Amino acid sequence: MNQPRSDADRMRRRDLHDAAAGLTGPRLLPWTTPDGKPCYLSTDGRGYLSTLADNIESVQIGMGQELLEYARDATAPGAKTLSATEYRWLARRLTEALADTLRVADSRGQRIPDQEEVTEDA
Repeated sequence: MNQPRSDADRMRRRDLHDAAAGLTGPRLLPWTTPDGKPCYLSTDGRGYLSTLADNIESVQIGMGQELLEYARDATAPGAKTLSATEYRWLARRLTEALADTLRVADSRGQRIPDQEEVTEDA
């Protein structure tokens, strides 16, 4: 299993990414408005809100991993059968975790420079 990255390693990776990406636009944040609309942050990749967003993304991914382990155990052959209510709860939590993970992937994907832009700059 992968060991968690240190804060210094995360900062170094973010600095390398920011330098390569040139920070071309607003960052999609890992939360939405109360009515479900996406939130964006115009940032240089540093500061309180950027760090908060990084930390929330890490928590969301970690929670998704734990939930996936629970789901695998709960649906494994020979596992205790859950009630319909428990399966519904599991499906809801898995849906939430997938939505969070897709938002993180979308946010991070938006911050990766296009290969065409990278080759033009070289």
